[in-house]
Amino acid sequence: MKKVLLISILVLLVIYAFREIVYQPYLWKKAMLTPEHKLQIGSFLFSKQVGSNGSQSSEKKYFVFKVTEINGDYVRLSVVRQLSEKGKPKSSDFSMTRETYRSLKHTINKITVTGILREDLYKEGNGTTLNDYLIHKYPDLKRSRYYYEELPKEETNINSPVNYFSLVYSKEKIIEKRKLIPYVIREGQTPELAKELSERVSLILN
Repeated sequence: MKKVLLISILVLLVIYAFREIVYQPYLWKKAMLTPEHKLQIGSFLFSKQVGSNGSQSSEKKYFVFKVTEINGDYVRLSVVRQLSEKGKPKSSDFSMTRETYRSLKHTINKITVTGILREDLYKEGNGTTLNDYLIHKYPDLKRSRYYYEELPKEETNINSPVNYFSLVYSKEKIIEKRKLIPYVIREGQTPELAKELSERVSLILN
């Protein structure tokens, strides 16, 4: 009986390994060739990561990103967030609930996601709550409070590390490994991959 159980477990492990190492990467690369899932400027990228919940245990966190710039292997992302309603501020690390994350996989292309300049976000508020200034300058926020942070033109040259260099990831790793592996600047001005840091990409939508 134990031998049969052991063989069954080994078979399941082999099937799981084949699925994760061979089949899923094949499906991912195949999907990346289609217009709906191709990585490009404007794409929405869905990612899961394991983060701390404030204690010794961990929890899954869910994020949606907007691809705002691609240059060579550099891919710059901006987190898709939702402004709090006026008079109802809330604190958040901008991760989403699993339910919202799953819902956006089906609705992200049907809702309005507004690009807002960083300087405008903090001009008349804390950067997380909808206010009259933002509504006046970005009227689409009346339809949906979802937004992503846009960079001013002087900061959009992704090949100039001396300027704003954040949320920049490897295009190759996204396509080949389904992972968000960031570029960081540790010494000097030459970006390098932080191979010890990565997040799993679950979906790309256009």
